[in-house]
Amino acid sequence: MLKLVMAALVLSVFCRWAIGKWPWELLRSAPTRSQAIFRARKLLGVEAGARREEIIAAHRRLTTLVHPDKGGTNAAMQEANAARDLLLDELPHPHGGPPGEP
Repeated sequence: MLKLVMAALVLSVFCRWAIGKWPWELLRSAPTRSQAIFRARKLLGVEAGARREEIIAAHRRLTTLVHPDKGGTNAAMQEANAARDLLLDELPHPHGGPPGEP
């Protein structure tokens, strides 16, 4: 039994050294797009049916708090921008086609 525990420990350390992650970290699934959208809405404080104007206003409010010039961090600003971009990308295109088409 002790040999089995030691082997598992050695294998875990080797995995961490070789891959950079612990074995149990490999079992977690990558976040899905719907989870990312949920986190973006939560970060900006908007509801699921938020319009473009609401998303942009929420982003402006958040960036006044997290902007590096106001004592925030670059990482927080990048997260706010990514949340805004993701939610805007999810909105239906005004002309009915896919985003990016005129």
